[in-house]
Amino acid sequence: MQVFLPILSILIALALLYYGAEWLVKGGCGVALKLKISRLVIGLTLVACATSAPELTVSLDSALRGLDGLSMGNVIGSNICNIALILGLSALVTPIPVNVRMMRLDVPLMIGSAVLLTASCYYFGGVPRWEGLLFVILLAGFLWWQYRQARSGQGDEGASSEVPKSADRPVWQWLLLALAGLVALVFGGKLFVNGAVAVARLLHVSETVIGLTVVAVGTSLPELATSLVAAIKGEQDIAIGNVVGSNIFNILCILGVTATIKPLSAMDITMLDLATMLAVSFLLPPMMLTGKKLTRAEGALLLAIYIAYTALLVKNALQG
Repeated sequence: MQVFLPILSILIALALLYYGAEWLVKGGCGVALKLKISRLVIGLTLVACATSAPELTVSLDSALRGLDGLSMGNVIGSNICNIALILGLSALVTPIPVNVRMMRLDVPLMIGSAVLLTASCYYFGGVPRWEGLLFVILLAGFLWWQYRQARSGQGDEGASSEVPKSADRPVWQWLLLALAGLVALVFGGKLFVNGAVAVARLLHVSETVIGLTVVAVGTSLPELATSLVAAIKGEQDIAIGNVVGSNIFNILCILGVTATIKPLSAMDITMLDLATMLAVSFLLPPMMLTGKKLTRAEGALLLAIYIAYTALLVKNALQG
């Protein structure tokens, strides 16, 4: 009976995540069509920001409670999960064509923010307040660039030309649908984490393993659900833009805002975590440029990296 309620929570959470992702993708595409903004820009900003909401909630709450390791581990683990697990699974479902415009700023910024975070953890032992402010300033510059791209109409290449029959809906209805999707994703992600943590504790799994695996994956479930649904529906720009944008938001927004409020310590973060985050970040550009798409074989490689990383994480935690 003890395990029944947590499992029920997980099942309800999965339903919320599926429908939330579908509504968010539909709403985001509707907004893009009505405002003549490319799906890539929507994926990199609106959808990425929305699906990063669980990470922001968990990281800020953890930091304010003095759980800096959980706050940092959540972001680093989520960034690894976004590329290795989410893009890996999405590419396995269907090869993902890549909009090369992302290579101008978006992917370099994603890699650069990962390098900055790694250097900060190595030299300062965490993220000091001044660097949190720097992250927020970089985020503002990124959003300004995306606004310029949207205004100039750039980045439309590769966007789906399919127009839904309901495209004559007013923009506020699409925004409302996207908001409903966001609410379902946030509650679904929180419910999943709570249920999974309860099950893990019943099975006597350590808090370290819970924080670096269950919480990181759980808060990335909105990205997973959104990217998978987008890939299945042929909205590849949203599928990959969501992941790249979420990784940027995770560091520049979540760690930036959190560290500005309270400087963060990286005492529980290991070189394995940082090296894996850097490795998958640097691995993504050559994959994107080869044939201008992520193939099923590349998706399988990314997934294998995630499985190997998780196995090492669990092994190290059990040995410790």
